Amino acid sequence: METATMRAVRVHAFGDPEELVYEEVPRPVPGPGDVLVRVHAAGVNPPDWYARRGFANIPEAMRPVWPLPFVPGSDVSGVIVGVGEGVTEWQVGDEVFGLVNFPGRASAYAEFITAPAGHLARKPAALSHVEAAAVPMAGLTAHQFLVEHLRLGRGGTVLVNGAGGGVGHLCVQLARVAGAAQVIAVASGCHEAFLKDLGADRFVDYTRVAVEDAVRDVDVLIDTVGGPDGHRFLPVVRRGGSSAAVFPGEYHRERAAELGIAVAGWQVRSSGEHLAVLAGLIDAGRLRVGIDAVFPLSEASRAHVRAERGHVQGKIVLRVID
Repeated sequence: METATMRAVRVHAFGDPEELVYEEVPRPVPGPGDVLVRVHAAGVNPPDWYARRGFANIPEAMRPVWPLPFVPGSDVSGVIVGVGEGVTEWQVGDEVFGLVNFPGRASAYAEFITAPAGHLARKPAALSHVEAAAVPMAGLTAHQFLVEHLRLGRGGTVLVNGAGGGVGHLCVQLARVAGAAQVIAVASGCHEAFLKDLGADRFVDYTRVAVEDAVRDVDVLIDTVGGPDGHRFLPVVRRGGSSAAVFPGEYHRERAAELGIAVAGWQVRSSGEHLAVLAGLIDAGRLRVGIDAVFPLSEASRAHVRAERGHVQGKIVLRVID
């Protein structure tokens, strides 16, 4: 007999990782166009801890308002156990993964989640649920930046700053898939072997050398770090090149325009169609996902501590089902 409740992690007060509470909550019911997914694993992403802090890093006028309590998370991999009215593309028993309801609230740190049918794709056969849960937000960000927005083609040099992280290590690989002539990975030295194994042609350890002193004439720069010093990369990009920011930062746009450099940034969005493309690359052996650490759902607070400490290699994942 199905129960009306489930285990989940909720935020009852904005603040530190200790505010993540593992508890019993009502089990969701799929509405029209939705499916109910039994979550096997959930990915941990920066928006999860931004939400936990009450989006304090965003200017107040632009800050989302999420009533308390709420279940964080948007990356999931699991099995469909129910379908809502009008859903024809999925059936009970299908293994799926997805970025659910992003941007917005999704409640992925839970045993069950409802998701719009179009936000999901079939889980890559080559991946476990833990590995698949690491893909959606990071993979869609990398794909949408490089393919949809920048329309990266064959030739040229791509530099990825913060290449060891979730988005960064996938950007390195997808730039190679798109046909970049050279991919330069920027990260701390502990990630060098990892990134070269993923296909980076050149590695720059930012703890030993200033990137702006070591690199020139980059066609496309993907900055996954952002922050107040983002503008320091302007000398790295050639005139007519592009600088794409994954996170907000200070990029001195007027100076960039004078140098003939296009500076832009975009918001990743849920897309089952785009995820299906990534799944195809994964199953073909052309895209790999790095896992930094795996924690049980009940230890989500520890996962957030690890994530916010930095120097993460790949992604952090919450295991919901052993």
